[in-house]
Amino acid sequence: MATKRKAETQVPAEESDLLTIRPLGAGQEVGRSCIMLEFKGKKIMLDCGIHPGLTGMDALPFVDLIEADEIDLLLISHFHLDHCGALPWFLQKTSFKGRCFMTHATKAIYRWLLADYIKVSNIATEQMLYTEADLEASMDKIETINFHEEKDILGVKFWAYNAGHVLGAAMFMIEIAGVKILYTGDFSRQEDRHLMAAEIPTVHPDVLITESTYGTHIHEKREDRETRFTSLVHDIVNRGGRCLIPVFALGRAQELLLILDEYWSQHPELHDIPIYYASSLAKKCMAVYQTYINAMNDKIKRQIAINNPFVFKHISNLKGIDHFEDVGPCVVMASPGMLQNGLSRELFESWCTDAKNGVIIAGYCVEGTPAKQILSEPEEITTMTGQKLPLKMSVDYISFSAHTDYQQTSEFIRILKPPHVVLVHGEQNEMSRLKAALQREYEDDPNSSIVNPRNTHSVELYFRGEKTAKVMGKLAIDVPQPGNTLTGILVKRNFNYHVLAPDDLSSKVLDSSTTLTFA
Repeated sequence: MATKRKAETQVPAEESDLLTIRPLGAGQEVGRSCIMLEFKGKKIMLDCGIHPGLTGMDALPFVDLIEADEIDLLLISHFHLDHCGALPWFLQKTSFKGRCFMTHATKAIYRWLLADYIKVSNIATEQMLYTEADLEASMDKIETINFHEEKDILGVKFWAYNAGHVLGAAMFMIEIAGVKILYTGDFSRQEDRHLMAAEIPTVHPDVLITESTYGTHIHEKREDRETRFTSLVHDIVNRGGRCLIPVFALGRAQELLLILDEYWSQHPELHDIPIYYASSLAKKCMAVYQTYINAMNDKIKRQIAINNPFVFKHISNLKGIDHFEDVGPCVVMASPGMLQNGLSRELFESWCTDAKNGVIIAGYCVEGTPAKQILSEPEEITTMTGQKLPLKMSVDYISFSAHTDYQQTSEFIRILKPPHVVLVHGEQNEMSRLKAALQREYEDDPNSSIVNPRNTHSVELYFRGEKTAKVMGKLAIDVPQPGNTLTGILVKRNFNYHVLAPDDLSSKVLDSSTTLTFA
């Protein structure tokens, strides 16, 4: 960690030029995203997720290192559990009394997604971080923000841009005392079947905090990826097998449903083979998707005028394993996406010993999860009850994960030209490769710095801004002459300074954020 300069330690926090960025999660890892910003006495938390490979308190970000009651603002980028899964716990079980914001679609889906997480987590009650009652109670503490709507909370200005990735995902631009920080959350610069690409902000940030999930990888073309996916599904059912696609209940699942429904429509010979979307959330969340069509791309908006693309002709909803007749070839999309537990894990254990069957991992896999483990095609797997089973089913990986690749990330940085780039949300090796590649790309620019802090390690940046005070009221009637002394009251409000005559000072300009200095 960088050492603090001595001069800074004697300066009150709100006057300090030091900005600290500290990952409490997602520092050289994927999972439990939680980034702390501190500047000018303001404390902001970006995301509050859980680690998908861990359970109970171990899955939380390192929040024991902060005082929850000192945080002014908490911004949630999107509804995936590694970005919001710890939120009910943080809002209900800590002393946090600041304000929490997310987009409308994120809030609507957050509720159902976390209710599902509570149901499928097969861990002891005492290990559960929160209950459904805690989740319900947290809803009242969450405020919503529209894309491009500017908010000002205690002098912290912020607004949201569309991030692509999943419905409602936001990038946040935060401005404190003129310094602008852009947090991307998870973002994608590629339009897909239903989502638009992430926006390019028109405002240039001083600091960019960006995901680095895919490091230096380049995604294959969308059309090629879709063809490979549908061919693989077709091959598995053609050989009489069951095709399991573990998915997050929401997000990429909707993309894959659109692809499969269209493919089945074009192949009458497949009409007797059922496709199941096994999610108790399906109906509730489809209602949300149908409500937020305006947040999707133009293709979907045009299609909705003719028929609803989210009413599928060839896909049935499956509530649970009790309703499933396992009698022959089929395709089942089931959550969770990394086979930790729940229906996807049960079906995987039931089908893994038959070579006719196949599993397609269609999204990013975090280290330590069963989905990541089977990608190395071990000879056997361990079931949830501890039994060993031979792994004979085919295992394939096709990434539909809507994160930026190297080309998209470097282009984004080139357009925005931030002097400081902080990499988060990436496994250590991928992140190191991305950092090295970006440093090579920008080695001619001496003003750019790229860092990839570990969890709990702070990045310290200094921003020295000139402090100017506006002369207002009676004092501003005559133009001050050189050598003349100006006497008045210095009023500081949310990082803006004004000099006023005492009798110009009304109670209207004073509030809890106003500081008076007599000069």
